[in-house]
Amino acid sequence: MRRVLLRVLFVLALPVLLVAGWWAASDGSTNVFWPPLRTILRTFPDVWTADRLKDDVLPSLLRLTAGYACAAVVGVALGTVIGSYRKVRAFCEPVLEFLRAVPPPVLVPVIMLFAGIGDTMKIAVIASGCVWPVLLNTVEGVRAVDPVMAETAKSYGISGVARLKDVVLRSASPQIFAGLRQALSIGIILMVISEMFAASNGIGFTVVQFQRSFAIPDMWTGILVLGLLGFVLSVVFQVVERRMLGWYHGLRASARRSP
Repeated sequence: MRRVLLRVLFVLALPVLLVAGWWAASDGSTNVFWPPLRTILRTFPDVWTADRLKDDVLPSLLRLTAGYACAAVVGVALGTVIGSYRKVRAFCEPVLEFLRAVPPPVLVPVIMLFAGIGDTMKIAVIASGCVWPVLLNTVEGVRAVDPVMAETAKSYGISGVARLKDVVLRSASPQIFAGLRQALSIGIILMVISEMFAASNGIGFTVVQFQRSFAIPDMWTGILVLGLLGFVLSVVFQVVERRMLGWYHGLRASARRSP
C-alpha cells in the first residue's frame, strides 16, 4: 500500500508543481491574453456543460477513433508485408521516405479537394499522419524477428496465419505498440488542426471560435480540455498496452531480477 501511495505521489508531483507555478505566475495578471488561472478554472464549468461535451468533445473523439483505427490497421498490415520481404522493402523505401517527410497539416487543403469538408476529410487527415509511426515501427519490428525463433517455428511446422500471428506479430508487438503510442499524440494534434478548417463542431472549432470572439478565458478552458483528453487517452493506452504486452513486461522484469 505504501509503495502504491509513493507511486501516486511521484506521478502527481510534477503536475501539481506546474499548476502551482501557473497559479502563482498568473495570479496578478491584468493581461487580457494571459488571465489568472483562477479565472480560467471558474469559467470552466460554465463553458464545458454536458451539452457542449456532447456537441463538441464527442464528435472529436469519434473522428480521432476512426482515423486512429484506420491508421493502425493500414500501418500494421502494410508494415508486416514490407518488413517480411526484402525486395518489397527496397522497392517501397524511397516512396515511404518521401511521403513520411511531408507534414500532414500541409495535406489538409489537398484532402479537402477530394474528400470535401465533412467528417471524411477530418478522419483522412488524422489517418494520414498517424499511419507513419505505426507503419515504420511495424516494419522494423518485423525485420527484427529472431531468426532462431523463426527457424524453430518452421521446424515445428508452424506456418501461414499461425506463424504470422504467434511468431511475427507477437515478436514485433512491442515495437508496434511504440508506434501506436506515437501515433496517438499525433492524432490528437491533427484532430484539432482538421477541426480548424471548415468545421461546425469539435474541440478545435470551439477553441478557434472563442479566440475569434475574444473570449480568452473560454479559449484557455478549451486548451485545458485538450490536455485532460490527452492525459486520459494516454492512461487508457497504457492500460491496454500492459494487458496486451504482459508477457513482454514480465520478461523484462525477470531479466532485471536475474543476477
